[in-house]
Amino acid sequence: MESLMILFPLILLLLASIASATTLTLENPSFPSTPAEKMIRDFNLFPERTVNILEDENAGLRSSSVGEKKLVEKRFKFPNFVDPNGVSVDDLGHHAGYYQIEHSRAARMFYFFFESRGHKTDPVVIWLTGGPGCSSELALFYENGPFKIEKNLSLVWNEYGWDQASNLLFVDQPTGTGFSYSSDKRDIRHDEQGVSDDLYDFLQAFFKEHPEFAKNDFFITGESYAGHYIPAFAARVHEGNKAKQGIHINLKGFAIGNGLTDPLIQYKAYTDYALDMEIIKESDYKNINRRLPVCETAIKLCGTDGTTACMAAYLACNTIFSSIKAIADNINHYDIRKQ
Repeated sequence: MESLMILFPLILLLLASIASATTLTLENPSFPSTPAEKMIRDFNLFPERTVNILEDENAGLRSSSVGEKKLVEKRFKFPNFVDPNGVSVDDLGHHAGYYQIEHSRAARMFYFFFESRGHKTDPVVIWLTGGPGCSSELALFYENGPFKIEKNLSLVWNEYGWDQASNLLFVDQPTGTGFSYSSDKRDIRHDEQGVSDDLYDFLQAFFKEHPEFAKNDFFITGESYAGHYIPAFAARVHEGNKAKQGIHINLKGFAIGNGLTDPLIQYKAYTDYALDMEIIKESDYKNINRRLPVCETAIKLCGTDGTTACMAAYLACNTIFSSIKAIADNINHYDIRKQ
């Protein structure tokens, strides 16, 4: 432990030099047009605040405006959605809403719910984007949601959308992510227990609002940092069922895609994979791997601190990934066959 604490100031010094030479910006010549950037801003995918904390206590959706109801929801249809069949709002079965988190001071959790294009008896599937702190709108519009965005920024049906075979939930979580917010900083969650408790409370409110889906099979899915959330959330659902808490949730399974579960092991594998796939050369492999000891030490410090040390670990370890990306140039790191 003493050796780790001695190394901590050295890690911060190293990261300061990295940060001074690195600027994160959307002003990139390869980035889509100005309207696309505005759309992303409007969806809050790159929010001005790191965490959505509203300073005005009277801002947004308040308890007094909705009485005792914990979940406020509305059917909707995206105005730029192009559907050749001209389906109505009611027939679409698309919902958006806020859940007033029960065990919080002022937190509101935002979600989208898309009824299945198949049958109402199809499984209910919740999707959690990772980050931590990435909005679920990323998956909704770019991965497995009902829509895909055309070049003219209109929305059309996604032929691979999971809503073809499931009733699909996208949730902005934890509090402070995407459209989810609070006016009290104490509502920000810092561990899997807090995250899973909030999600469990949300599910209880959701199935109370939609009892017709409560008996359907239920699956928890997600990607990346959700590799931390999903097992904890599944355990919380199982625990609630076992204790006969509230509505029984018919949990059938969970799935983690590209999960970040143990960075101490996984960051070592990035260079191995890049070399095997001939994305980098042997000389690059050796050079980038010199950064591994700093990454590993920072991760161990994060495990004992949980605040500044974790930010240091994130920056130190991401230099490994960013170095590979710099060499790979325009490669799609989700699918290396594509640009």
